[in-house]
Amino acid sequence: MANQGVVTSMLVFRIFGLLALAGSVAVMAANRVTDSGGVETFKDVIAYRYVLATAVIGAAYILVQLPFAIYYACTKKRMIRNGCLPEFDFYGDKLISLILATGVGAGFAISFELKRYIRDFFDVLIEFGIPLSEDDKSKSIKFLNWGIISAGLLALGLVCMVIVSVLSSINRNSSTRGGFFK
Repeated sequence: MANQGVVTSMLVFRIFGLLALAGSVAVMAANRVTDSGGVETFKDVIAYRYVLATAVIGAAYILVQLPFAIYYACTKKRMIRNGCLPEFDFYGDKLISLILATGVGAGFAISFELKRYIRDFFDVLIEFGIPLSEDDKSKSIKFLNWGIISAGLLALGLVCMVIVSVLSSINRNSSTRGGFFK
């Protein structure tokens, strides 16, 4: 039988992870900018679509896991008692953590790289006589800042899932006799 503190901690971190991932989805879905060239949304940046997809995948996984985690925390018994759930938790938590990590990397990379170059790009275009306003530049930077915020929330969800992953390793080792290679 697993330590009740570990089980409760797993549940709490799953809930915090779900909230962070939902926040990431909401921020990214609302991220749009209207400049003189039209409306640009997160859909126009492939890496931002990937950030959104990883957050949705992570949130869906946590939503699937949540009823099992709540039942386990409340009753101190597994809903399915054949040893399958500790294995699913163990491997699933690690896989989702890796997926979320790639989303965090993509979100931060594209945001910081574009933000670094956009300032210089606008200045060069203005020097060549292309009519751009300072307002367009600030709107574009604001768009990228919201991408950074969404990636930051995704990173918070990642941290929660990594902690859950470590706890599921502890829980798996205490729940199964002999481990995977019996």
